[in-house]
Amino acid sequence: SASGGAMAEGEGLLSVDYEVSGKVQGVFFRKYTQGEAKRLGLVGWVQNTSHGTVRGQMQGPADRVRELQEWLRKVGSPQSRISRADFSNEKKIAALEHKDFQILK
Repeated sequence: SASGGAMAEGEGLLSVDYEVSGKVQGVFFRKYTQGEAKRLGLVGWVQNTSHGTVRGQMQGPADRVRELQEWLRKVGSPQSRISRADFSNEKKIAALEHKDFQILK
């Protein structure tokens, strides 16, 4: 479409769910994830689970989604210890389903 800006270019938009295991609670993991997602221009959410993992959803340009996936696999917050990052429900979307990237309680 002529009105679609930079977001519409390239590979289009992706939505991916994620869950990160390891020492990821109580180490500001959600805050850092939110910061990284916003830096990359992604939308979605992140929250702690009752079983000690952090999970959420990310949406945005495919190349940026890949960057955050890599960050969740290898970097995380400074004091976190990531043992595993699982990604699921990857799909192409026509439009973003979130307004920003939120930390959910």
